[in-house]
Amino acid sequence: MEQGRAGEAFGTAAPATAPAVVRVPEQARGEHTHSEPHAPRATVRRHSVRGQILEALRAALVDGRLVPGQVYSAPALGARFGVSATPVREAMQQLAIEGAVEVVPNRGFRVSERGPRELAELAEVRALIEVPVMLRLARTVPPGAWCALRPLADATVAAAAVGDRASYAESDRAFHGAVLALCGNEQLVMVADDLHRRSQWPLESNPATRRADLLADAAEHTALLDALIAQDLPVVRSLVREHFTGAEG
Repeated sequence: MEQGRAGEAFGTAAPATAPAVVRVPEQARGEHTHSEPHAPRATVRRHSVRGQILEALRAALVDGRLVPGQVYSAPALGARFGVSATPVREAMQQLAIEGAVEVVPNRGFRVSERGPRELAELAEVRALIEVPVMLRLARTVPPGAWCALRPLADATVAAAAVGDRASYAESDRAFHGAVLALCGNEQLVMVADDLHRRSQWPLESNPATRRADLLADAAEHTALLDALIAQDLPVVRSLVREHFTGAEG
């Protein structure tokens, strides 16, 4: 699917840096072919399509193509994606569970409208979870383990440099998730990732994060990693706490 068609799915043209929505195989659309797989394989493929649609919708949330307050119908989005309404509806239902959209009976799904207070509350909860863990890890994890995370920090810088908000959001969560994973608590990592994802949805009054803000946030990742490798605990403590005062940390 062309990027332009993906943009049309959300009622606006997709920016040049927006991630392309993957083409959906004809078999996955339910169209009959001579090589159509048996039912179990078709089920796996359908779930794969749903996952692809979910990731595309999440990217559209982050970069503002899904507009807060606007209602979108599954059939209309499905037509734009070239799939049936079913995987779109399933993906939207997952987003409703996550709080990104609200179900509107007989109409579709409304993108949730959020204010600065909700964003501040998310940042506070994330800080309560992540700051103590990061400070503990700074005292116990050897420099070599931190060096292994350098590519993840570099990925946030690369995404920020081109202003790709969707790619930045993904790489940002990957970096934070890899840091927290060093604590060995899988439940904590999952909870933190959910909070992090929610904090990346745009505010109604500020749907697009500025490229300069992305660059500043990415620079904090690099500085934090440098301090962790150097085992400079005072700098780590300062950077970690400062990182959660921003909207994109």
